Amino acid sequence: MLRFTVVRGGLGILAVRRTCVSPRFSHSTPQSNIRPINKVMVANRGEIAIRVFRACTELGIRTVAVYSEQDTGQMHRQKADEAYLIGKGLAPVAAYLDIPDIIRVAKENNVDAIHPGYGFLSERADFAQACIDAGVMFIGPSPEVVRQMGDKVEARALAISAGVPVVPGTALPISCVHDAQVFAETYGFPIIFKAAYGGGGRGMRVVREYEELEENYQRAYSEALTAFGNGALFVEKFLEKPRHIEVQILGDKYGNVIHLYERDCSIQRRHQKVVEIAPAFQLDPHLRNRLHSDAVNLAKMPHSEGFHFRARPCSPCSY
Repeated sequence: MLRFTVVRGGLGILAVRRTCVSPRFSHSTPQSNIRPINKVMVANRGEIAIRVFRACTELGIRTVAVYSEQDTGQMHRQKADEAYLIGKGLAPVAAYLDIPDIIRVAKENNVDAIHPGYGFLSERADFAQACIDAGVMFIGPSPEVVRQMGDKVEARALAISAGVPVVPGTALPISCVHDAQVFAETYGFPIIFKAAYGGGGRGMRVVREYEELEENYQRAYSEALTAFGNGALFVEKFLEKPRHIEVQILGDKYGNVIHLYERDCSIQRRHQKVVEIAPAFQLDPHLRNRLHSDAVNLAKMPHSEGFHFRARPCSPCSY
């Protein structure tokens, strides 16, 4: 699933997420190319893992959970047909970033495909490639698309080339706090640090004055490094109280892309959604059509191979 955020006329952040399409919808694919999926692992925890398990169960697919030592009693472990420990001796988050151990569990237990969920390894191209190298299907885009869209700076560039409005931001990940200071001198405060290789509200810090730059830079870097295994950051102009609206996009590896309309996710805590409302209320019809169109156009930009794209525009009043 690819996600872009339009805030007061700009693109914010893109993230890559996945969806699984039932083989019954793949009738146009030559039968010889179809590889049946009998067992799916979710390399994640919590609600996203439970949702994927439920969908797989409805399709008659066996499910596999992985869990850290600290998550032994978590519900997602109980909802799967099988569950295995990963990252022994590691911290909770680090365990779910342990690519070699996840691949080991998948191969030892005859897993056909791995769904990364969101966060953790969902935006890591090396994880997508590791699955392919191990002979396990990766439920999501190709490693190249994950690399393009998992890199928020490159994703911004793709959005610009697709004609999608973007909010002011750095063209490259920043190398030090001085880069953020230069950006603030150009565009003014407030600004926001964002993780260049992650999403889900992690690695994001708002800065309203010069005195806050150093502390928030260090905190954003540390949080991004812990959550995604990469502390790279970029900077954008921060917009106060933007409206957060997402457009759902479904695409396949044959270049077909459609939108599945939008939802309003403006009610948030710490940059993480609390309530989702679909369809978005009090949204100008012309703006709604533009959001849908821009989302589809952006989804067609990378070399896509089957993905679920989520565009999240905010503050439609000035888009």
